[in-house]
Amino acid sequence: MTRFFVGIDVGTGSARAGLFDENGNLKASAKRPITIWHEAGNIVEQSSEQIWKAVCESAREAVSAAGIPPSAVAGIGFDATCSLVVVAPDGAPVAVGPSGDAQRNVIVWMDHRAAGEASEINSGAHEVLRYVGGRISPEMETPKLLWLKRNLPGSFTGAGHFFDLADYLSWRATGSLARSACTVTCKWTYLAHEKRWDAQYFQAIGLKELADEGFKRIGTDIVDPGTPLANGLTEKAAVDLGLPAGIPVGAGLIDAHAGGVGTLGGRDARGSTDVRNRLAYIFGTSACSMVSSNDPVFVDGVWGPYHSSMVPGLWLTEGGQSAAGAALDHLATMHPASGEARVKAEAAGLSLVAWLDREVTRLCPDLSHSVELAGSIHVVPEFMGNRSPHADPDARAIIAGLGLEADIRSLISLYVAGLCGIGYGLRQLLEKLSQNGIVPDTIVASGGAVQSNLVRQVLADTTNLPVAVADSEEPVLLGAAMLGAVAAGRYQSLTEAMGAMSRLSKQYEPQGGATRELHTHRYLAFGLLQAAGRQIRSVIPKS
Repeated sequence: MTRFFVGIDVGTGSARAGLFDENGNLKASAKRPITIWHEAGNIVEQSSEQIWKAVCESAREAVSAAGIPPSAVAGIGFDATCSLVVVAPDGAPVAVGPSGDAQRNVIVWMDHRAAGEASEINSGAHEVLRYVGGRISPEMETPKLLWLKRNLPGSFTGAGHFFDLADYLSWRATGSLARSACTVTCKWTYLAHEKRWDAQYFQAIGLKELADEGFKRIGTDIVDPGTPLANGLTEKAAVDLGLPAGIPVGAGLIDAHAGGVGTLGGRDARGSTDVRNRLAYIFGTSACSMVSSNDPVFVDGVWGPYHSSMVPGLWLTEGGQSAAGAALDHLATMHPASGEARVKAEAAGLSLVAWLDREVTRLCPDLSHSVELAGSIHVVPEFMGNRSPHADPDARAIIAGLGLEADIRSLISLYVAGLCGIGYGLRQLLEKLSQNGIVPDTIVASGGAVQSNLVRQVLADTTNLPVAVADSEEPVLLGAAMLGAVAAGRYQSLTEAMGAMSRLSKQYEPQGGATRELHTHRYLAFGLLQAAGRQIRSVIPKS
């Protein structure tokens, strides 16, 4: 009897579910939108109750659409954004922002309200900071917890549990308080290689309560991704999801890391499944770059090394940018021709960015020459700072070379320049990694923003590395489903599941000649603009 596995992914704007067979073939998928509340002061919030409802509706629809009985589902895995969920001891949501609305109990990953707390933490000589590239990000959880304690002390004191979103979902599904080594190691400063929290760090930064209580509110049982949790689906969660109780549920992953699991171990044309020669690039609202190694490698400005946080037994080094797909969306909408272009896009049944992608392909069928369409425009798309390799949350986007042109052709130039800027940011990271002995030979790309041939070719040309893609149309969901397959015992390890359920298909090769030379010059301009931005900030006092 064929067994099936459900992968559930909660991204920034939606919850999705996919049903896969044991060979990694997608049978059906479904999604539901989730609400995001934006407020002044870089506050971005969501509702855990709404997210759970969206998860359940998506899972029900995916199983129904696949036409299989719910009893054929053998395992479930969750992945989610690295957002902070706060609940009371009884599981009720707790307010986390100035609105006072308890339903808004999720501080979203992109929320930068704790930038001041992050800067304060970074001023101390804390040993754990070695494992986040030397500087903690305001997107990570300890700065956010410190902000919550200072600004909403009642919520901080009254909270029974602080969860990363993926761990919250597995808790809702199973009742298990176990945390994934992925979430707490990458975002909470857990030292997985030593299997401990650093009490001294929490005491020093102002979160003494968490250490004094033995870390019970942030996790005392830390397990590898894919570890079966408790007794599987509880009766209540089973009713919510429309599935039988007791189905094994695997410990979860951060969404980008699920994309890495769903792609990195895929079998290539040579039959290789070695993840250590590959860099996973997950390109969605944000961008995340991940590479695994046998031994820890410390790289200034780059997150990690994290032990067993993606592939059990291996060390993970992680970079990326807070705004990637979101940066391209913003660039497109800020141009004076965006209204005209949007009308055309809607008539074609496409998003604005998808329509621009199609227009570039029409104007330049040889995609390696698409960089020429950028013309005089150069873009450093750091609208939400630089995660890596500069670890500069105060950086902002720079656009140079604009003229008075207001037509669609100039909008296309801006879009292509922005896409190249995304690639040059990745190239900077790759150069920093190579200086520290990490030299991947292939980029394995996944995510919603990298589904076009244009994006894949531009990434190959800007980084001068081949870009491979998995044959699955939903690699992030596949990575989550692999967690369920491991929890159910279909595969004995996550590495085995990766090799069995994922395959690499097409590969995009970087072009040489004039294309490479043009990208070399534009990459130099990218660095000059970045440096100019830093210099400008150094001479203008902060308000």
